[in-house]
Parts: sequence; structure tokens; C-alpha cells
Amino acid sequence: MQDKEQDRWEVAIIGSGNIGTDLMIKVLRNSRHLKMGAMVGIDPNSDGLARAARLGVPTTHEGVQGLAALPNFKQIRLAFDATSAGAHAEHNRLLQWHGVRVIDLTPAAIGPYVVPVVNLDEHLNEPNLNMVTCGGQATIPMVRAVSRIAKVHYAEIVASIASKSAGPGTRANIDEFTETTSQAIVSVGGAAQGKAIIVLNPAEPPLMMRDTVFCLAEESANEDEIRASVEEMAAKVSAYVPGYRLKQQVQFERIPADRPINIPGLGKVHGLKVSIFIEVEGAAHYLPAYAGNLDIMTSAALATAEQIAASALAK
Repeated sequence: MQDKEQDRWEVAIIGSGNIGTDLMIKVLRNSRHLKMGAMVGIDPNSDGLARAARLGVPTTHEGVQGLAALPNFKQIRLAFDATSAGAHAEHNRLLQWHGVRVIDLTPAAIGPYVVPVVNLDEHLNEPNLNMVTCGGQATIPMVRAVSRIAKVHYAEIVASIASKSAGPGTRANIDEFTETTSQAIVSVGGAAQGKAIIVLNPAEPPLMMRDTVFCLAEESANEDEIRASVEEMAAKVSAYVPGYRLKQQVQFERIPADRPINIPGLGKVHGLKVSIFIEVEGAAHYLPAYAGNLDIMTSAALATAEQIAASALAK
């Protein structure tokens, strides 16, 4: 059987913070085709490294160089990078040199953008895959759900996350977040033009991740077909992110040609405005349930690695 221990891919997680630790627990609890080979950090006192050691996972606090020195490094088939966009380039260089495939959870975007339910099948053999951003993982499937039915002239997403769930890595990469997500709305979501906005909500108690997706589609778009496409896509995402759900019915508004709206870069346009409202509740494996923004990244990364390993093991 392919889910036997000896048939699983050994993986390393680089980054022993909240995202890396949550991902480790997901691999240990939920993975069929992966097993933990190493947890890598740079802070010897981090909770992630301590927790990994208690769970019997090999650890190092000496970064990627320390990973390469571990006795089982040659068995590592794939590494998740949960550090920062700035650090990822060097991590990727060293890992690629050793023939280790990389799933990038930072906005570095060295490899192609991947959203599992949208385009993973096209990139199964790439050496580096970029998981876009939390906002991208939540909203790009919705943009794609609309664009596969009708031409989307413009798509705008607003990701609102609890301030407490935005750690130093997220805060240091705000610019990369907006740029990476905007680009992926176009290249993966299928919109002609895209824009991304992130809101750090300081409310107490912390609120769950909420995402709003606005699409301006061609005037002839069929509302029933778009609604069905959005609901089908949401169900596919929730298969690996159980807390992912539509908060209400898809909303439509016709923008007439004699009363167009002005969109910077496009000018005055008209058509069908589609509004989609999403909530993402975390699984609370390690992070609080309100941290859906972090949970959707680790869940998407795990789903991606699972499919890569399953495809390779089936050959």
C-alpha cells in the first residue's frame, strides 16, 4: 500500500515559528504520503523546535546548513520553506543544489504560483512551487470560478485577518503580499487585471479571516452558471481546508453602459459585478481557530505536497 511508512516521502520544514509548527502537526496527524524528516530553525529556544524534539522529529537550530548536516538529510525529498521572502532565495539555492524539491510558503515567487484546486496539475514536476499568499489561497479559487464561466475584466480581493494572527514574517512581507497576490489573481485566477488589499483587524476578541472578492465580468455573463461554479469551487477548497466557507449567496449587480465605473488602468467599464464573501476558520491544530489565514496556507501546502508525492509514488 502507498500509505505504508516506508513508502512515504521524508520532508523538512524550514521555519520553526507558528506556520512551520502548525504544518508539522498537520504532516504528523493527517498526511498519507509524507513523514517528518526534520524541523529547521535558527532560534534554539523556539517552541517549534522544542515541540518537534518531543515528538521525535530530528531538529536543528542552524538553518539550512544545519539541515544539510543531519544524518538523514539524503532521505529528504521535499522541503517546505515557512520563513520569509528575503531568506527564501538562499534556502532555495542550497536545496536545489542538493536536489530537494521546495514548496515555498513565503511571497518570494521564485517558482510558479500554485493554488491546489486551480493549477497544481500543471506544475507537479516543478522543483519550486510558490503558494502565493493566504489571501491568494482563499480568493483566487473564487476568481477562477468566475473566469471559467465568463471573461473577467478586473478582480479585487480584500483579505481581513486578525492582527494577532499576523506575525513578524507577515508584517515584514506586506508589500510582497499585495504584489504577489495581485499578480496571481491574473496569472492563476484568470482576470485581465487584479488588485489585492490586506487589512489587519485589531478587534478583541480576534475575528476569523474574512475575504471579499469583487469581479467585473463581461455583460453577457450568466448569473446562475457563475453561482454554481463558485459553490462547486468552494466545496473543492473545503475538502482540504474544512473551515473554508461562503458566508452568503453570491451577489450580482449589473453596471450599465450608460453608467460605467472608472477603474484605474482600465478606464470606464461596464458589465456584471460579482461579489463573493468568504470566511476561513482554522483547524486549531496548533494555532487559534481565528488564524484561518495561517491555516489555509499550511493546508494548501500540505495538499500540494501530498499530490506531488502521490503522483511520484504511483509511477
